[in-house]
Amino acid sequence: MTLLTTVFAAVISTVIWYKTAPKSEMQVGVLCLIYWGASLMWLADAIFAFAEQHAAVFTPAPEEMLNDLYLGLSVVALGLVIWLVILLVKDPKGVVKAALFKKKNG
Repeated sequence: MTLLTTVFAAVISTVIWYKTAPKSEMQVGVLCLIYWGASLMWLADAIFAFAEQHAAVFTPAPEEMLNDLYLGLSVVALGLVIWLVILLVKDPKGVVKAALFKKKNG
């Protein structure tokens, strides 16, 4: 479930990035890289799990699937938080800078 969750997030963010590719104001490419990196990590984890457990990997208990789903959603949320921090630090539209100077001057 972790692999599936992060792959869906990676595909969705890639489609969004592709639609806004020439502008790239919102740094969506960074979000794509975060999710594709997480997907590759979970793919390597799945390969090693299959090497150890063989066919048992494909029949997880419902509790394991729910835990994996929560973990996958946590990774997606953490990726969004990291992307938001990067976006706020780079401030491509100058919104944070304008808000800070507005408070100081006004």
